[in-house]
Amino acid sequence: MARILLIPGFWLGAWAWDEVADDLRSRGNDVLALTLPGLDPADEDRLEATLEMQAQAVLDAVAEGETAVLVSHSGGAAPAYLATDIATERFSRAIYVDTAPLPNGFILNSALDEAVRELALPDWDQMQADGNSLTGLDDSMLARFRERAVSEPAGVAGCPLALSDSDARLAIPTTVICNSITVDLVKQLRDAGEEPLFTELSRIDAEYVDLPTGHWPMWSKHKELAELIHTVANR
Repeated sequence: MARILLIPGFWLGAWAWDEVADDLRSRGNDVLALTLPGLDPADEDRLEATLEMQAQAVLDAVAEGETAVLVSHSGGAAPAYLATDIATERFSRAIYVDTAPLPNGFILNSALDEAVRELALPDWDQMQADGNSLTGLDDSMLARFRERAVSEPAGVAGCPLALSDSDARLAIPTTVICNSITVDLVKQLRDAGEEPLFTELSRIDAEYVDLPTGHWPMWSKHKELAELIHTVANR
């Protein structure tokens, strides 16, 4: 079975993948969910975290000479894609969950004020206004999210992604699981070339899979998501 790394998105630690990770392990996979630098509330220096530090944490989870399937959700795509750029040979496949590989120079939150050190979890109305669908999340899921969320360091949320000039990362087999945005719409945005979030996909021969739900399928459809990840990872 596959070695699978699970990378959470903004405000989340490894705990966000608990149900998916348990399901994948029950199928025989070797699974590790990461809490990236900056997202451990017990770390007194967490606000010093950068995208580069997060990418290094991803690389540290894969021993030299070994490979893993890299699964990232939402903003976790930035350090995940950077890791594939730095050490392409360590990743047998990349799976993006309601997100995409991001282009050079992309800033996850370009509106973040330079004086701000951290980005807190917004209220639910603002989250939805920002385009993050809460479809499929019940009150208990939202309560757990709110209780366990950790503010995102500005060095992650507000700094540009710095990729190399190498095209090696583009050859990694890539799957995009589309949740709050459909496959058809993602392809339209990719081909139009006007939405930076999807422009890098025009350079990658990716496959696209629909799993209709909100932006956090690891909670709203964890069984279906685990089955998809297992199937793709073990090809």
